[in-house]
Amino acid sequence: MAEQETVTEVGAESVGEAQAMSSLAGKYLTFKLGGEEYGLEILRVTTIIGLMEITSVPDTPHYVRGVINLRGKVIPVVDMRGKFGLEAVEDTDETCVIVVEVGHGDSSVPMGILVDSVSEVLDIAGEDIEDTPVFGDGQTREDILGMAKVNDDVKILLDIDKVLAGEQFAVAA
Repeated sequence: MAEQETVTEVGAESVGEAQAMSSLAGKYLTFKLGGEEYGLEILRVTTIIGLMEITSVPDTPHYVRGVINLRGKVIPVVDMRGKFGLEAVEDTDETCVIVVEVGHGDSSVPMGILVDSVSEVLDIAGEDIEDTPVFGDGQTREDILGMAKVNDDVKILLDIDKVLAGEQFAVAA
């Protein structure tokens, strides 16, 4: 009898995990940083623009490239390579800024993220998304929604609110 209860509990956890992953199903804008591909929920993306003049701002973290003037609105730009601790590279013709809406309390703040290139919009099914793995230190990355399996590749799905959590307050203040 105790064995049957254990099996039921494990089954319930699997059902719960499947429901959580199916809630992540949807359209994602994918982009490249180095050799990896990442995805953002398409509903968080407001625009994608080619690289334009970025005004640097003193005394900001090394990964904050500066600000841009987009249609009369000043928007901070975070270099995702710097944010993720990747080696800096020269900008190319494919380097672009993805403007996203980052949650800030009951409202949202527009922020730009500088990426190596934009790939495509993918419609990812819930069964193709797995939980974030536990890494060597026993911790999971809170800024990763999950891992999407697309053909033979893995796309890292980001929670952009958590990736940019520290920056949004500086902009809103």
